[in-house]
Amino acid sequence: MASRVVMVAVLVAAVAATCARAQLHEKFYGESCPSVEDVVRKEMVRALSLAPSLAGPLLRMHFHDCFVRGCDGSVLLDSANKTAEKDAKPNQTLRGFDFVEKVKAAVEKACPDTVSCADILALMARDAVWLSKGPFWEVPLGRRDGSVSISNETNQLPPPTANFTVLTQLFAAKNLDSKDLVVLSAGHTIGTSHCFSFSDRLYNFTGRVNPTDIDPTLEPQYMEKLRNKCTSLNDNTTLVEMDPGSFRTFDLAYFKNVVKRRGLFHSDGALLTNAFTRAYVERHAGGGYKDEFFADFAASMIKMGNADVLTGSQGEIRKKCNVPNH
Repeated sequence: MASRVVMVAVLVAAVAATCARAQLHEKFYGESCPSVEDVVRKEMVRALSLAPSLAGPLLRMHFHDCFVRGCDGSVLLDSANKTAEKDAKPNQTLRGFDFVEKVKAAVEKACPDTVSCADILALMARDAVWLSKGPFWEVPLGRRDGSVSISNETNQLPPPTANFTVLTQLFAAKNLDSKDLVVLSAGHTIGTSHCFSFSDRLYNFTGRVNPTDIDPTLEPQYMEKLRNKCTSLNDNTTLVEMDPGSFRTFDLAYFKNVVKRRGLFHSDGALLTNAFTRAYVERHAGGGYKDEFFADFAASMIKMGNADVLTGSQGEIRKKCNVPNH
């Protein structure tokens, strides 16, 4: 445990300068709301003890927030005419919005008009990982909330169907490199996915729409298991574990699956098509470098959490996460 904390601390220090330039720091609420992390964690512990499968969706929500307009809480905003980010197809399977509002209400009770929804979501994502037996890291804080949310802008989100070139382009747009790509992809170690996010690999890989039109890079036995669960391209309801057998535990099993060609998405398999990311996957598939991976994940989460943030007098501190103040 001690070595794990030390490694995380070292890599966190490496990205501290970047966060400083964005006016984010771990003790941002040290005087204005010193209890914020305790309040958030209390709600997270209570929720995940009742519904541990919520951890993956909360991590995914923070990821989807940061890739569109930066980490400004825009993914949380409602729209009367259904044109907000949450209304776009990539976000229609997000869940946990009501719980975010519950946590926000608890923080507002402790510290009114002080802590942004963007920061609360970043803290919830960290705690979702930690409470799933993953790494803990200090979250740089001080983000402000945006007031704009546009569904069409979700084309900035890396889709599960993307190849390596597309993935690296979308990550680079957020100042994230190939290492961040392979590290953050391992967030798929917790959570589930709907069949429609990958069923083309099972029935329609080249557009012929027949049972033989399969992705040849997918391991055959795993493919058959998926076909038994997802029986057609029209299955919009069935959920599949992204990391079979340990989808509620943040561990290295994701890498073991990917190296065996059992990554659920195109994007998972794409990690084997590049020398650097393939080597990273193979190194961690053996399970012998857990502390190293945990430190890498913490550092990449901090780096992603710094993407295009609003700080200082920019944006606002929303009273409720789903609506702007004005």
